[in-house]
Amino acid sequence: MLSQNYPEERLGELLVAREEWRPYPGARERDAWERLPDAIRARHVADGERYIDHDWPTVLATRFLDYVRDGDRNRMQRVSFGRRSALVALVLAECTEGAGRFMDDIANGIWAICEESYWGVSAHIGVQKAGSGLPDVSEPTVDLFAAETSALLAWVAYLLGDELAEVSPLIPARMTTEIDRRILTPLLEREDFGWMGFGGQRVNNWNPWIASNWIASALLCEADGERRVALVAKAMRSLDNFIDPYPRDGGCDEGPSYWGAAGAAMYVCLELLHSATNGAVDVFGDKHIADIGRFIYRVQIAGRYFVNFADAPALVSPSPATVYCYGARIADERMMRLGAWAAADQGVAERGFSGALGKQLQGLFGAEGLPETDASPPLPRDVWLNEIEVMVARDAEGSSDGFFLAAKGGHNAESHNHNDVGNFVVYIDGKPVLVDAGVEAYTSKTFGSRRYEIWTMRSQYHNLPSVNDVEQTAGGQFASADAVYTCEGGSAGVSMNIAGAYPDDAGIDGWYRDIRLERGERVSVEDEYELSGDPDSLTWSLLTACRPTLGAPGVIELGEEPLADGRVSGVARLLYDANTLDATIEEVAIADGRLAGIWGDRLARIVLASRTPVSHGVCAFTVTR
Repeated sequence: MLSQNYPEERLGELLVAREEWRPYPGARERDAWERLPDAIRARHVADGERYIDHDWPTVLATRFLDYVRDGDRNRMQRVSFGRRSALVALVLAECTEGAGRFMDDIANGIWAICEESYWGVSAHIGVQKAGSGLPDVSEPTVDLFAAETSALLAWVAYLLGDELAEVSPLIPARMTTEIDRRILTPLLEREDFGWMGFGGQRVNNWNPWIASNWIASALLCEADGERRVALVAKAMRSLDNFIDPYPRDGGCDEGPSYWGAAGAAMYVCLELLHSATNGAVDVFGDKHIADIGRFIYRVQIAGRYFVNFADAPALVSPSPATVYCYGARIADERMMRLGAWAAADQGVAERGFSGALGKQLQGLFGAEGLPETDASPPLPRDVWLNEIEVMVARDAEGSSDGFFLAAKGGHNAESHNHNDVGNFVVYIDGKPVLVDAGVEAYTSKTFGSRRYEIWTMRSQYHNLPSVNDVEQTAGGQFASADAVYTCEGGSAGVSMNIAGAYPDDAGIDGWYRDIRLERGERVSVEDEYELSGDPDSLTWSLLTACRPTLGAPGVIELGEEPLADGRVSGVARLLYDANTLDATIEEVAIADGRLAGIWGDRLARIVLASRTPVSHGVCAFTVTR
């Protein structure tokens, strides 16, 4: 899409010269900064004051080694990320106040980061020839956070370059040197980083996430005009490897939280290119690009609840400025409304924007019209993403009242995959009933050979069946078949054969699952199965955020359960055939902080077990009020 329409020779004619490209006001453009709302200005100054005389913590060698010693990556990341958050706060405070009060601490932060052996994180070092452990400073490699650090320093140099030179001319010079040595030169010279996609492999969010920072760094920092063009052109060629195979329905198979680092990061790339060519590079009119953006509002359930699959959590807070500005570029009023909702939900008017420095600048100076936009999220009634096989249905357009259903087919080789073909979630009145747990805090086990030992990844902890306790298996060949979506009158649903998601030893010849919303009445699931022989056991697992209790035969009461942050679960009833199924309830204790922040200290697993398992049969159950 990009490199063919805008080849390097043409790009050289289109790019605005570095010294002439002014996407946002620098710190010396006082009028722009002083026009910011008083509440946001006060917040920026207060945030920066927390870091006056800051003692910049050191990223110790042992913090890198934690990852290979005990699998922990977070101890290292807390120090690294904390440094960068402090620098962002100081920079925005100085730009807002403009009195020089924060400059020494900014200089200290820049110098501390430039002194680091590696700008990335311990979990990503393994790509170097020396393998995981400590970083090899003789081989700079580019991961997500090395690229983010590069863009952070590039924006700092853009905003405060003259002021930093007054502290010492060696500071901006050092920043430029380190950005070139660690990021720009490796990216120009190498093509073997897997996330680039030049080896023909399917890439994930790493590609646009890094490309957005690569492009920003090149545009802002590369003084040589020809080299600047070459860097941006190569980034565009790499980004094509993300866009071209991306599902044509716009669906993000990594889940809605990762859309913020996938589709949204792609938008950041396209916006930078649009800006730096005075609008000459423009693909926002392409339907594929527009649908990649629309995904985020198509999978909102209610408030911060979004349809989660893969490693995505159930609670998501999309970037208000990114969503709003993306919506404006593709002329989608519904997406703009979601951005306005996110701004209101996150208290942007009082607290300002959050996240990477470039995103905050876009929010402060590039999101005109956001405060005046209707802040009601669109909440589409019906969605079918036919390529990633995700359906969404609710009782009424624009409302979280009543029943909500989402279901998925697909395959078990998605990026951040869980073994979850045929899974579904149910919410009532915007509150969770049957859920997907999400994922625990990342460790070395999360992306290693033992990934599917983690309970959240396994099909038995999704809303799925098992035969003889055999679960679904990871791999692209383990997939659904014959998915058919229907939406007519008061009913919407999807049917599919999920037999292919299980290995041969499950003995499944066919498993035809129909998942359906009868608006205002119920969610029903019907499984018709054909097995190669009578099984020893046949079970259905259902994961709930509610407090389940066994009621009358064939009824499980799903009572209200307190979750985290004052939220509560929904209330419902699960109806099943007590003549053929026995029901048991297991508590799933949650000790992981990431999951506990969503579900509290527990979930519950309902197991429906066939009393007399046979090779052919039908099982149905219903969620109702």
